[in-house]
Amino acid sequence: MDVRNDMPKAPTTVAADDAPPAVSRRLRLITVIATFGGLLFGYDTGVINGALPYMTDDLGLTPFTEGMVTSSLLLGAALGAVTGGRLSDARGRRRTILVLAVVFFVGALGCTLAPNTAVMVVARFVLGLAVGGASVTVPVYLAEISPAERRGALVTRNELMIVSGQLLAFTSNAIIARVGGESGGVWRYMLVLATIPAVVLWFGMLVMPESPRWLASKTRFSEALEVLKQVRSQQRAEAELREVSALAVKEDQQRLGGWQDMKSAPWLRRLMFVGFGIAIVQQITGVNTIMYYGTQILTDAGFTADSALTANIANGVISVLATFVGIWLLGRVNRRPMLMTGQIGTTAALLLIGVFSLVLPSGDGRAFAVLAMTVTFLAFQQGAISPVTWLMLSEIFPMRMRGFGMGVAAVVLWLTNFAIGLVFPSLVSGIGISNTFFLFVVAGVFSLAFVKLYVPETKGRTLETLEAELRARFS
Repeated sequence: MDVRNDMPKAPTTVAADDAPPAVSRRLRLITVIATFGGLLFGYDTGVINGALPYMTDDLGLTPFTEGMVTSSLLLGAALGAVTGGRLSDARGRRRTILVLAVVFFVGALGCTLAPNTAVMVVARFVLGLAVGGASVTVPVYLAEISPAERRGALVTRNELMIVSGQLLAFTSNAIIARVGGESGGVWRYMLVLATIPAVVLWFGMLVMPESPRWLASKTRFSEALEVLKQVRSQQRAEAELREVSALAVKEDQQRLGGWQDMKSAPWLRRLMFVGFGIAIVQQITGVNTIMYYGTQILTDAGFTADSALTANIANGVISVLATFVGIWLLGRVNRRPMLMTGQIGTTAALLLIGVFSLVLPSGDGRAFAVLAMTVTFLAFQQGAISPVTWLMLSEIFPMRMRGFGMGVAAVVLWLTNFAIGLVFPSLVSGIGISNTFFLFVVAGVFSLAFVKLYVPETKGRTLETLEAELRARFS
C-alpha cells in the first residue's frame, strides 16, 4: 500500500467537537475498562502494606527479606515497563493490555499460594511485570484515544483508579484482619482478591478498540479513522486523522522508534533526560514508603497493629479525594506549577514527620501527629505530583516511540522505587525513622530545582503540536 496515497494530504487545525452523547458514553466506557489496569496496579502495590505483618510471622521474614518481598514487585515492574512499552509499540496498546491482564491473574494467584519466601519473591516479581507494563501502556492508550482538551482528565482517571485500588487494598486488609484475627494465612485472603479485577480487565478489553494513533503509526489509516469515529464527531475525527497521518509519515521517514534513533537525534536524548527526571522526582518523595510500610510507620508512632491497619485507611481515603481534586485542577491550571506545588507540600510534610518522630514522646500524641502528616503528604502527592507525572510521561514522547520512551522512563521510576523499597526497612533500623525522612527532605529540595529548570509545560496542545514544540525546544 502506498502510504502517501492512502492518507489525507495535509494536517489541519483540529475542529471543534460536537460529538453526540453516544460517542461521549463510548469514550467513558473505554476509560473505565482500561483503567482496571490502574486498579490492579494500585491494589497489588498497596496490599502488601497490611499483608506484610502477618506474612512476616508465617514466612519468617527478616528486615532484609521483608524488603525483598516488597521490592521484588518493583524490580519486576522495571522490566515490565520497558518490555510493555516495546510490546505496545510493536503489537498494539489493546493487545498488550490483554496480555497484562493474564499476567496480573497468574502473579496474584502465585502470591496467594506461595509456600515460602523464595516462591513469594518470584511471584511478586511476576506480578511486577504486569504492574510495570500497565503503568506504561494504560496511560499511553488513554492519551492516544482522548481529545486534546480532555486528555488531562481522562489520563488521570488511571491515577484515580490506582489510588482507589490502594484504598480497596487498605480497606479489605483491615476487614480481613479483623474477621480472620491472628489465624494463620490471613494474608493469603488479602492477596487473592486481586484476581477478580484481572478477569474484568481481560474480558473488558476484548471488546475495546485499538489506539487510533498506534494504528496510524502502522499506516492503517482507515482503521484509525473508524476508531476515531467511535470517540469523536465525524468532522473532528477526519480533521484529527489528517494531523496524525501527516506526522506518522514524517516519523516513518525519520525512522523514529528506539535506541538507534536517539543516537542520531540529540533532541530525543535531551527529551529522555527530562522523562527520567520526571520519573525520579515522583519517587524520591518517598511516597511508596508510606504506601508499602504505612502500617509499620503508624505502629512505630504509637498505634497498635489493628489500629494502625484501620488508621491507614485514612491514607487511602485522602489519596482518592486528592486525586479527584488533582483531576479538577488539571483542567484549570498548568502542569508544571502544579508539580512544583506538590513538591513543596510533600517536602514540608516529610520534614514534619521526621521532627514529630524525633521530639514527641511515644503515645497517642505522636501517633496522631504522624498520621496527620502522612495524610497531608499524600494530599500533595496524589493531588499534584502523581497525576502530573503519569500524564506528562504519556504526552512528551514522539508518536512512534511513545510506548518505548515512556517504558524506559518508567524503568527509571520503578528502579528508583525498588531501591527505596529495598533499603527503607534497613535505613529505619540503622538510622531511625526521623533521619530516614530527613533524607527524603533533601531529595525533595533537589527535585524542586529540577522541575523549575528543566520540565516543559504540556497543557493545551494536541500530541502532534506538543511534539513539534518539544522538537524545536530541545534541538
